[in-house]
Amino acid sequence: MKQGEVLVDVRNLKKYFNMSMGFVKRQRPVLKAVDDVSFSIARGETLGLVGESGCGKTTLGRTLLRLYEPTAGKVFYRGQNIFAYNRGEMQRIRRKMQIIFQDPYASLNPRMTVSDIIGEPLDIHGLVRGDDRKERIHELLRLVGLNPEHAARFPHEFSGGQRQRIGIARALAVEPEFIICDEPISALDVSIQAQIVNMLEELQDNLGLTYLFIAHDLAMVKHISDRVAVMYMGKIVELSESRELYRHPLHPYSQALLSAVPVPDPQVAKGRQRIILEGDAPSPIDPPGGCRFRARCPRAKAVCQEQEPTLRNMGGGHQVACHLV
Repeated sequence: MKQGEVLVDVRNLKKYFNMSMGFVKRQRPVLKAVDDVSFSIARGETLGLVGESGCGKTTLGRTLLRLYEPTAGKVFYRGQNIFAYNRGEMQRIRRKMQIIFQDPYASLNPRMTVSDIIGEPLDIHGLVRGDDRKERIHELLRLVGLNPEHAARFPHEFSGGQRQRIGIARALAVEPEFIICDEPISALDVSIQAQIVNMLEELQDNLGLTYLFIAHDLAMVKHISDRVAVMYMGKIVELSESRELYRHPLHPYSQALLSAVPVPDPQVAKGRQRIILEGDAPSPIDPPGGCRFRARCPRAKAVCQEQEPTLRNMGGGHQVACHLV
């Protein structure tokens, strides 16, 4: 972890959803999307968050910003618990905490011009007006690699990569310190993904940004992240410095994920053993007792069924939640 001030500190965060059961009045089942998650992010750091679809990554990011109201837990930003803020206080803190959404097609209003899309947060927070507003919009467009002439166009006139740049410009408009990147490259062509990631890194260096980078692409997460957290069934099962995790994954789930990452060297790839997980992930509505990964773990023991593992520090900041390590 980067040395310095802890900007975001998440403690025992939970987000549960009550599931609808139609017109029949009975106790509704609860989906535990995020279940007792804790971590911190230092100023200027990029924390990568990986895991298969449905593990709770996006829900975690949105709950952290209070786009979803939390079920329990605390999130400290600069030492202040934002879950205790009222509506007015939360609006002020939103200037410092922004999000880049996954889908550049759905996240932009098709009836608004680029100028209106980027200018909306400026208007909400009363940052600039008149000619200064127009100049600020043009400055933001140049910052993300677009031309000021694009301001008068509508989202449908742009490619996917250009739309994502518009979404990034909107997030940067209020001069945030912390940005949640919710799979910002998954909907883009491979040729465009590297451009967006390189731009995010350059913006981080120039503006002093801090990122929570949510993604499926483990190779890209390795490239951009200082540390990586592995999430499974609403829980973080491993957290480590990026290079350490990719060299020495400790949790069986992390090992299986990383065994699927392509290697450009054919000789190295030939000697690697792919770990194939059998079975499906259990339902988050009724997760099993003990370790949630035990039904798919080839090394599971009796203790895995009896006790739920907690994150333990294995040295050097490498944490893992596994009885067998």
